[in-house]
Amino acid sequence: MSQQNGFGSGFILGSIIGGVVGGLLGTVLVTRNNKQISDEDNSILKNGTEIPFSSEESIELARHGLEDKIAQLNLAIDDVRQQLDSVKAKSIEQDNYGS
Repeated sequence: MSQQNGFGSGFILGSIIGGVVGGLLGTVLVTRNNKQISDEDNSILKNGTEIPFSSEESIELARHGLEDKIAQLNLAIDDVRQQLDSVKAKSIEQDNYGS
């Protein structure tokens, strides 16, 4: 019983520490990324030139990227579903043999 209590409290402590470290790391990375983006925007404005973006091209690129990600997610979902079905089937077999 004492091992279970130690595991539970260790798990909770690890989750809290992991959440805090992850939050701090995420904040630092986002701040750094935003600073780089604002520096790039300022340099574009200082030079007086703008990068031409074709909205149709950027929309098409984004659409293709999203379609690829959706396909990857669907494959991952199918894989997990198959794994869960096999676990469920094994559980049912064990219940039938155990009875």
